[in-house]
Amino acid sequence: MNRIRFLNYFGRLLFFLLILDQHTIAQNKDDLEIDAIPHSLTWENKPIHYSVKKDTLIIVAGEKTDMFRDPNVTYNTDNAPKLLFKADSNFILSTAIEHSFLNKWDGGAIVIKQDSLNWIKFCFEKDYTGAKRVVSVVTKDISDDCNSVEIKSNRVFYKVAKADNVITLYYSIDNRKWFLVRHFQFNNTKPLQIGFLAQSPTGDKCEVRFSGISYQAKKIKDPYLGE
Repeated sequence: MNRIRFLNYFGRLLFFLLILDQHTIAQNKDDLEIDAIPHSLTWENKPIHYSVKKDTLIIVAGEKTDMFRDPNVTYNTDNAPKLLFKADSNFILSTAIEHSFLNKWDGGAIVIKQDSLNWIKFCFEKDYTGAKRVVSVVTKDISDDCNSVEIKSNRVFYKVAKADNVITLYYSIDNRKWFLVRHFQFNNTKPLQIGFLAQSPTGDKCEVRFSGISYQAKKIKDPYLGE
Protein backbone atom coordinates (compact mmCIF):
# COMPACT_ATOMS: atom_id res chain seq x y z
CA MET A 1 0.00 0.00 0.00
CA ASN A 2 2.83 2.41 0.88
CA ARG A 3 4.55 1.53 -2.38
CA ILE A 4 1.39 2.33 -4.35
CA ARG A 5 1.03 5.65 -2.59
CA PHE A 6 4.69 6.42 -3.29
CA LEU A 7 4.29 5.64 -7.00
CA ASN A 8 1.16 7.80 -7.18
CA TYR A 9 2.98 10.64 -5.45
CA PHE A 10 6.02 10.24 -7.70
CA GLY A 11 3.81 10.26 -10.80
CA ARG A 12 2.04 13.43 -9.70
CA LEU A 13 5.42 15.07 -8.97
CA LEU A 14 6.73 14.23 -12.45
CA PHE A 15 3.55 15.59 -14.02
CA PHE A 16 3.88 18.84 -12.02
CA LEU A 17 7.54 19.26 -13.04
CA LEU A 18 6.64 18.66 -16.68
CA ILE A 19 3.92 21.31 -16.58
CA LEU A 20 6.27 23.73 -14.79
CA ASP A 21 8.96 23.19 -17.42
CA GLN A 22 6.48 23.77 -20.25
CA HIS A 23 5.28 26.94 -18.53
CA THR A 24 8.88 28.20 -18.25
CA ILE A 25 9.47 27.50 -21.94
CA ALA A 26 6.24 29.32 -22.83
CA GLN A 27 7.30 32.30 -20.73
CA ASN A 28 10.67 32.54 -22.47
CA LYS A 29 9.71 31.61 -26.02
CA ASP A 30 9.85 35.26 -27.13
CA ASP A 31 13.34 35.84 -25.70
CA LEU A 32 16.05 36.40 -28.31
CA GLU A 33 19.82 36.21 -28.22
CA ILE A 34 22.41 38.35 -30.02
CA ASP A 35 25.99 37.09 -29.90
CA ALA A 36 27.54 40.34 -28.65
CA ILE A 37 24.98 40.95 -25.87
CA PRO A 38 25.23 38.89 -22.65
CA HIS A 39 21.52 39.33 -21.83
CA SER A 40 18.34 38.00 -23.40
CA LEU A 41 16.23 40.46 -25.38
CA THR A 42 12.44 40.80 -25.55
CA TRP A 43 10.06 42.70 -27.77
CA GLU A 44 8.09 45.73 -26.79
CA ASN A 45 5.65 46.22 -29.68
CA LYS A 46 6.40 43.42 -32.14
CA PRO A 47 7.50 44.28 -35.69
CA ILE A 48 6.08 43.08 -39.01
CA HIS A 49 9.21 40.97 -39.43
CA TYR A 50 12.63 40.54 -37.88
CA SER A 51 15.73 38.39 -38.18
CA VAL A 52 18.76 37.83 -35.96
CA LYS A 53 22.07 36.39 -37.13
CA LYS A 54 25.20 36.62 -34.98
CA ASP A 55 25.81 40.37 -34.48
CA THR A 56 23.19 41.56 -37.01
CA LEU A 57 19.55 42.41 -36.39
CA ILE A 58 16.90 43.41 -38.94
CA ILE A 59 13.64 45.01 -37.77
CA VAL A 60 10.75 45.87 -40.08
CA ALA A 61 8.42 48.46 -38.53
CA GLY A 62 4.84 48.78 -39.76
CA GLU A 63 2.89 51.88 -40.71
CA LYS A 64 2.37 54.81 -38.32
CA THR A 65 4.93 53.52 -35.82
CA ASP A 66 6.80 56.05 -33.71
CA MET A 67 8.11 56.98 -30.26
CA PHE A 68 7.68 60.65 -29.45
CA ARG A 69 6.12 63.03 -26.91
CA ASP A 70 5.56 66.33 -28.73
CA PRO A 71 6.47 69.57 -26.88
CA ASN A 72 3.15 70.93 -28.20
CA VAL A 73 1.42 67.99 -26.47
CA THR A 74 -0.52 67.23 -29.66
CA TYR A 75 1.23 63.97 -30.57
CA ASN A 76 2.19 61.37 -27.99
CA THR A 77 2.87 57.83 -29.15
CA ASP A 78 5.03 54.84 -28.25
CA ASN A 79 4.10 52.03 -30.64
CA ALA A 80 7.37 51.54 -32.52
CA PRO A 81 8.81 48.01 -32.30
CA LYS A 82 11.70 47.80 -29.83
CA LEU A 83 13.95 44.87 -28.97
CA LEU A 84 15.22 45.56 -25.44
CA PHE A 85 17.40 44.07 -22.74
CA LYS A 86 18.20 45.02 -19.15
CA ALA A 87 21.13 47.44 -19.12
CA ASP A 88 24.09 47.21 -16.76
CA SER A 89 24.79 50.19 -14.49
CA ASN A 90 27.56 51.29 -16.87
CA PHE A 91 27.79 50.27 -20.51
CA ILE A 92 28.88 51.02 -24.07
CA LEU A 93 26.64 49.91 -26.94
CA SER A 94 27.54 50.49 -30.58
CA THR A 95 26.14 49.42 -33.94
CA ALA A 96 25.90 50.42 -37.58
CA ILE A 97 22.38 51.56 -38.53
CA GLU A 98 21.20 51.32 -42.14
CA HIS A 99 17.89 51.76 -43.98
CA SER A 100 16.49 53.07 -47.28
CA PHE A 101 15.03 56.44 -46.18
CA LEU A 102 11.85 56.00 -48.19
CA ASN A 103 9.45 58.09 -46.13
CA LYS A 104 9.61 61.19 -43.94
CA TRP A 105 10.65 60.32 -40.36
CA ASP A 106 11.62 56.73 -41.27
CA GLY A 107 14.34 55.77 -38.82
CA GLY A 108 16.35 53.25 -36.88
CA ALA A 109 17.60 53.95 -33.39
CA ILE A 110 19.33 52.87 -30.24
CA VAL A 111 16.84 53.43 -27.46
CA ILE A 112 17.29 53.65 -23.68
CA LYS A 113 14.07 53.41 -21.70
CA GLN A 114 13.21 53.78 -18.03
CA ASP A 115 9.45 54.02 -18.53
CA SER A 116 6.90 55.59 -20.88
CA LEU A 117 7.79 59.14 -19.75
CA ASN A 118 11.58 58.87 -19.43
CA TRP A 119 13.69 57.63 -22.32
CA ILE A 120 16.31 58.43 -24.98
CA LYS A 121 16.00 57.70 -28.70
CA PHE A 122 19.21 58.11 -30.71
CA CYS A 123 17.90 57.90 -34.25
CA PHE A 124 19.19 57.82 -37.84
CA GLU A 125 16.20 59.44 -39.48
CA LYS A 126 14.87 60.98 -42.68
CA ASP A 127 14.06 64.53 -41.59
CA TYR A 128 11.43 66.99 -42.79
CA THR A 129 13.77 68.25 -45.56
CA GLY A 130 14.51 64.74 -46.84
CA ALA A 131 18.02 64.68 -45.33
CA LYS A 132 19.52 61.62 -43.64
CA ARG A 133 20.00 63.01 -40.20
CA VAL A 134 21.55 62.14 -36.83
CA VAL A 135 18.70 62.89 -34.41
CA SER A 136 18.60 62.60 -30.62
CA VAL A 137 15.42 62.72 -28.56
CA VAL A 138 15.78 63.02 -24.78
CA THR A 139 12.41 62.64 -23.09
CA LYS A 140 11.68 63.56 -19.50
CA ASP A 141 7.89 63.69 -19.70
CA ILE A 142 8.20 65.85 -22.87
CA SER A 143 10.58 65.12 -25.77
CA ASP A 144 13.58 67.39 -26.39
CA ASP A 145 14.10 66.79 -30.13
CA CYS A 146 17.54 67.72 -31.51
CA ASN A 147 18.58 67.46 -35.18
CA SER A 148 22.34 67.14 -35.66
CA VAL A 149 24.65 66.37 -38.58
CA GLU A 150 23.45 65.31 -42.05
CA ILE A 151 24.85 62.00 -43.33
CA LYS A 152 25.28 61.38 -47.07
CA SER A 153 25.09 57.58 -47.04
CA ASN A 154 22.33 55.23 -45.85
CA ARG A 155 24.63 53.80 -43.18
CA VAL A 156 26.25 55.31 -40.10
CA PHE A 157 27.75 54.04 -36.83
CA TYR A 158 26.20 54.94 -33.49
CA LYS A 159 27.55 54.58 -29.96
CA VAL A 160 25.80 55.15 -26.63
CA ALA A 161 27.69 55.18 -23.32
CA LYS A 162 26.41 55.34 -19.75
CA ALA A 163 28.79 56.26 -16.90
CA ASP A 164 26.90 56.45 -13.61
CA ASN A 165 24.15 59.04 -14.23
CA VAL A 166 25.68 60.52 -17.39
CA ILE A 167 24.82 59.39 -20.91
CA THR A 168 26.84 60.30 -23.99
CA LEU A 169 25.84 59.85 -27.64
CA TYR A 170 28.26 59.53 -30.57
CA TYR A 171 28.24 58.92 -34.32
CA SER A 172 30.98 57.83 -36.71
CA ILE A 173 31.33 57.47 -40.46
CA ASP A 174 34.06 54.81 -40.32
CA ASN A 175 33.61 53.14 -36.88
CA ARG A 176 36.98 54.56 -35.81
CA LYS A 177 36.71 58.31 -35.37
CA TRP A 178 33.79 59.20 -33.12
CA PHE A 179 32.05 62.57 -32.77
CA LEU A 180 30.17 63.56 -29.62
CA VAL A 181 26.51 64.48 -30.26
CA ARG A 182 25.11 64.93 -26.74
CA HIS A 183 26.41 64.62 -23.17
CA PHE A 184 23.81 64.89 -20.39
CA GLN A 185 22.58 63.65 -17.02
CA PHE A 186 19.85 61.04 -16.87
CA ASN A 187 18.95 60.26 -13.28
CA ASN A 188 16.99 57.04 -13.56
CA THR A 189 15.03 55.92 -10.52
CA LYS A 190 14.18 52.54 -12.07
CA PRO A 191 16.30 49.97 -13.95
CA LEU A 192 16.97 50.90 -17.56
CA GLN A 193 16.36 48.88 -20.67
CA ILE A 194 18.36 49.44 -23.82
CA GLY A 195 18.06 48.12 -27.33
CA PHE A 196 17.02 48.73 -30.90
CA LEU A 197 14.04 50.47 -32.52
CA ALA A 198 12.58 50.90 -36.01
CA GLN A 199 9.90 53.42 -36.96
CA SER A 200 7.80 54.59 -39.90
CA PRO A 201 5.52 57.43 -38.70
CA THR A 202 4.28 58.43 -42.18
CA GLY A 203 5.11 55.40 -44.35
CA ASP A 204 3.84 51.85 -44.81
CA LYS A 205 6.93 50.26 -43.31
CA CYS A 206 10.63 50.74 -42.65
CA GLU A 207 13.25 47.98 -42.67
CA VAL A 208 16.27 48.79 -40.50
CA ARG A 209 19.50 46.80 -40.38
CA PHE A 210 21.67 46.92 -37.24
CA SER A 211 25.07 45.32 -37.84
CA GLY A 212 28.37 44.97 -36.02
CA ILE A 213 26.53 45.15 -32.70
CA SER A 214 28.91 45.48 -29.75
CA TYR A 215 28.14 45.74 -26.02
CA GLN A 216 30.44 46.17 -23.03
CA ALA A 217 29.48 46.50 -19.37
CA LYS A 218 32.09 49.14 -18.58
CA LYS A 219 32.42 52.84 -17.80
CA ILE A 220 34.05 55.17 -20.32
CA LYS A 221 36.99 57.18 -18.98
CA ASP A 222 36.96 60.00 -21.54
CA PRO A 223 33.54 61.17 -22.79
CA TYR A 224 35.13 63.06 -25.69
CA LEU A 225 36.75 59.92 -27.05
CA GLY A 226 34.01 57.52 -25.96
CA GLU A 227 36.60 55.19 -24.45
